[in-house]
Amino acid sequence: MSKTEIDALTAEFFGAFDNRGGKAADVDRIRRLVLPSGVIVTTAPKFTVYTVDEFIEPRRRLLSDGRLVEFSEWETSERTEIAGDIASRFGEYRKSGVLDGEPFEGVGTKTIQFVRTADGWRITAFAWHDRP
Repeated sequence: MSKTEIDALTAEFFGAFDNRGGKAADVDRIRRLVLPSGVIVTTAPKFTVYTVDEFIEPRRRLLSDGRLVEFSEWETSERTEIAGDIASRFGEYRKSGVLDGEPFEGVGTKTIQFVRTADGWRITAFAWHDRP
């Protein structure tokens, strides 16, 4: 059951950024999926470490101000290891959308760390690297 729950949590995480078809992206769900003190890191274009709020706010603006439309990202492969109440996932993903009127596609790698809480699995940290 744990792997199924982690798969669902991961899909919900990726879905938080989806604004295809004019629907609003639901980046606020990240606050429910990630522990309040979770750590978020990107390695490119500039190495940056975010708090949950520092991560959410610029993405909310980008996904709602009309600059980034028809956006989605999805996992294409993953490896998940579970040991008791902790888990780690390493996955490849793709993304596509229209940024400032220009269609784009991208690929990258995400790693996500999970813990099982009294309320179910939650993300403790995630990091990603977009490839050119």
